[in-house]
Amino acid sequence: MEAKVLVVDDEPEIADLVEVYLKSEGCTVFKCGTGTQALEVVREQPLDLAILDVMLPDISGFTLCGEIRKDHHFPVLMLTAKAEDIDKITGLTIGADDYITKPFNPLELIARVKAQLRRYTRYNEAEKAPDSRDIIDFNGLVINRSTHECWLYDKELGLTPIEFDILWMLCENRGQVISAERLFEAVWKEKYLDRNNTVMVHIRRLREKMGEPSRNPRFIKTVWGVGYKID
Repeated sequence: MEAKVLVVDDEPEIADLVEVYLKSEGCTVFKCGTGTQALEVVREQPLDLAILDVMLPDISGFTLCGEIRKDHHFPVLMLTAKAEDIDKITGLTIGADDYITKPFNPLELIARVKAQLRRYTRYNEAEKAPDSRDIIDFNGLVINRSTHECWLYDKELGLTPIEFDILWMLCENRGQVISAERLFEAVWKEKYLDRNNTVMVHIRRLREKMGEPSRNPRFIKTVWGVGYKID
């Protein structure tokens, strides 16, 4: 996989290990030990993916991820020693696409990197003249699967690839209730485990970007104990 990957970790042995595995897959790697250095790379380089440690000497990986998300939609993976659910939810809420806990299996990390890059590349290589089947237009919401664009009331929504996949699946199945398990396994391509809050966090992010109220949202509705739907 040819890709430009940012690796941010203040532990040189961890950063070096990740670099070795990424380079063996054909990636160009930019290593940084601080968030400040990382932001300089983000400004100067067209990146395809970032792997961020949460505990950095200057700013946290969460803060760094939030800064990246202001202008960029490439996948972000959080790499950290923290395993608590609240930390995972925090990372996903501010824009991370995946979360890997130290100590980690390098092969699992590479597998997750490949999965995120496949999704990201698919959208970047979309055709300029999309098939009409790749466009859903209803109630002021326009979502284009070919160009990976989403507009709400003529305002473009900057969605990450995962957010886009979730919204597309709900729109494609309008009127049907889609369970969190089905959404997770269709979007993440992994087995759903009980008490997995990942889908809930991404739904919350989607609603925020769409300006939806937490109560009585117009588009993404929660069917308690069942799942989510768009009417």
